[in-house]
Amino acid sequence: MKKTKIKDVEVLAKTKFLSLYNAKYENKNGKEKNWTIASRKGSEVLNETLIQGSEDKVDAVVIVAFHKREKKLVLVKQFRVPINDYIYELPAGLVDDGEEAIVSLKRELKEETGLDIVEIIPGLGRDKVYLSPGMTDESVNLVYCTCDGELSKDGLEEDEDLEPLLISKEEAKAILQSDSKIDIKCLMVLQSFININIDI
Repeated sequence: MKKTKIKDVEVLAKTKFLSLYNAKYENKNGKEKNWTIASRKGSEVLNETLIQGSEDKVDAVVIVAFHKREKKLVLVKQFRVPINDYIYELPAGLVDDGEEAIVSLKRELKEETGLDIVEIIPGLGRDKVYLSPGMTDESVNLVYCTCDGELSKDGLEEDEDLEPLLISKEEAKAILQSDSKIDIKCLMVLQSFININIDI
């Protein structure tokens, strides 16, 4: 039995932030198949990673931030067009071209919440995790950190509609018990925050 292998990738649709591709691949039984992939990468980069085996770079950062003075978890409640509703999420954002993930991390936390990173917590995050690999190659740098400062929406971009929040363990429990929409990453962090003692 063979290993599944991608043979070709062609563009189906292209926009500023996201493109749709058809990947022709040969499955483990030698049959040619097709798979639709959503990606933030251009076709040249996607071909390099999927066909030539080059290492892909992370698309974004996701931030698990604990407020040092308040002893609370930092969340955002953000409007997302695909679900036409507000959803609880972790602060996050795209890595700009040529930008180091640590720079993106600091910039995005400041823009979305007004808070400043104090310290990266080693051993908890991961340099690259994939968000929905059945549909997209999007990957993120997941970082745990402590932060300080006052919540602010002054750095938000025009199209960002979000509320930065500091959440206690009791509030985390209430969110989990509510029927509010919650991002899967946020849900898992809320569950950990309630059940695990993290010295911040």
